[in-house]
Parts: sequence; structure tokens; C-alpha cells
Amino acid sequence: MTTTSSRPGVDGEAAGLAELAELCSRIAANVQRVIVGKPEVVRVALVALLAEGHLLVEDVPGVGKTSLAKAIARSIDCSVSRVQFTPDLLPGDITGMSIYNRQTTEFEFRPGPVFANIVIADEINRASPKTQSALLECMAEHQVTVDGATYALASPFMVVATQNPVEMDGTYPLPEAQRDRFTARVSVGYPDLAAELAMVDEHSAADPLEALRPVTDARQVRGVIDAVRHVHVGPEVRQYCVELVGTTRRLPEVRLGASPRATLQLVRASRAQAALAGRGFVVPDDVQAVAVPVLAHRLLLTPEALASRRSAVDIVRSLVGRHAVPAPGRPGS
Repeated sequence: MTTTSSRPGVDGEAAGLAELAELCSRIAANVQRVIVGKPEVVRVALVALLAEGHLLVEDVPGVGKTSLAKAIARSIDCSVSRVQFTPDLLPGDITGMSIYNRQTTEFEFRPGPVFANIVIADEINRASPKTQSALLECMAEHQVTVDGATYALASPFMVVATQNPVEMDGTYPLPEAQRDRFTARVSVGYPDLAAELAMVDEHSAADPLEALRPVTDARQVRGVIDAVRHVHVGPEVRQYCVELVGTTRRLPEVRLGASPRATLQLVRASRAQAALAGRGFVVPDDVQAVAVPVLAHRLLLTPEALASRRSAVDIVRSLVGRHAVPAPGRPGS
């Protein structure tokens, strides 16, 4: 007979699930002091953090995209860098470059802002695709290669990027390879009347970011990320994730479906969602809770779907709603 303490992910050697959930609750409460009335947005951001992934925040100007990224960064006592993406930004401005030292008569590598635990890439789609591609290796492999030498990045490492919709002036659409490296995409959206009134009352006199203090540090974050890796995913749930992603490649409305990397990210995000709920195992509800932010931004729709005003979010929601859910099984099986 299998006991609870022997189930994978339940004993939590790096950190207990109760401590993990409590820590995430503190981070969420801290961020929500700045981003008022958007608990779902904060939840997705935490999922991306715990899944050791990257977050893309897309919305119109002025709704708090950069504030969300800064609030996440300031909630963790770790190294943070911010890059304002502009059309004249070069790849070396992000990764770093080799500079000739006249005293030693040798080239020395000067690290760029990507060498930090959390990198805020503000308005990422205002830089050229060449500059955007400087983040590809960083986000996928947690390393930088310059002039033939490879340099490891810090751990944990997370890119929190903001972008304006592609309809805005002066923007470049993110390449498919770039979007695929983001674990999740989220839209902040306009606040409701009550939240906007509270924001005016509380934030008009002072910037809440100035008063924000860290509630955890990089060491603790590494511990909870390690605990999330041990959250159990049963064979039925793994099959469910594979079938869900595979179906996106066969939909008539979709020109380019989700990649195998998307399947891995869906499983990792589902583990993070289960950990946020205080469970050491993943259930189909966890997969459904993260499917839209993890999958929608990876899909390219056909011209017919775009003409009929269908969005990738609508398609993923419809797919999740009609896809068969696996029967519940034993978490430790």
C-alpha cells in the first residue's frame, strides 16, 4: 500500500508544499499592492516563475505591463536588470561584448544586462528582429555565446518581457521562435471601475513600487523551483497534455500549431499550478488552468480564421472545452 509520504513530489525535499504555497501567497500579495484587481494575471506570472520559464506581458500602453514586471522583480531579493528595447538597440547591448584592453593587450568580455536573475525586457517588440534574437539562446539554454566563448547565466533566470499589440506604430512582430520560448503570455487588461478608483485613491500621490520590499530571495526561489520539478504527473495527465498540444496542429483554423517545446512547457506550468494549489500531483484541472496562457501565443491562425475575427485564445478555450478529460487515477500511480 502506497503511503502519502512516499508519493513523488509530496515529501518535498527542497521545500514542503505548504511552505511553497505560503511563499507564493506572499509574493502574490506583494505584487497585488501594485497591480490592483488582477489576481489571475499575478497567478500566471507566478506559474511562469515556478516553472522556471519566461513571461510575455502583452497589452495596450498604460495598463501596468512594466509595473507588473517591476513588481515581480522587486518582490524577490535578487539581481535585476531592465532593458528598454528601442529600434537602435544592438544585440551586444543585451548579451555583452568583447572589448580590447590596452593595458593587457587582450580582449575582455563585458557582460550585458542579461546577466541577472530577472531581466525586464520592456517593449521588446520595438527593437528589430535581429536584436530580439539576442535573447533566443539566453531563454532556451540559460547561457550566452559571444566570440566563440560560452558564459552561463544566473540561476534562477527569468525574462519578463512587455510588448504593445502589433497594430501599434513602431512595433515589430515577434518571430515564431521568440514567442515559442515564452512559457506563458498574459494580458493585463483595463481595471474595473472599483479597482481603478482604488488605484486613483492609493497610487495618485505616490508610486507603490517605491515602497515595495522583497518577500523572498534567489535561494528560496531556487528551492521552490526544485520542489515544483518533483510534483508528480501521472501517465494519463501526460497523455492528456500530448494530445491537447497535438490537436492544435490539426485544427483547420490553425496554420502553425504548438511545438513539442509547448508540450514540455504545458507540463511544467501544470506542475507549478498544482504546487500553487498545495498538491504534490497534477490533475486535469491544472492543465486546463494554464492551457490558454501557455498555448495561445504559439498558434498562427489561417487568414480565414483571422477574417472571421477568431482569436488564438478562443480556439484554445474551445479545444480545452471539448477535449476528453482523462479519468481520475491514483496520484502515485
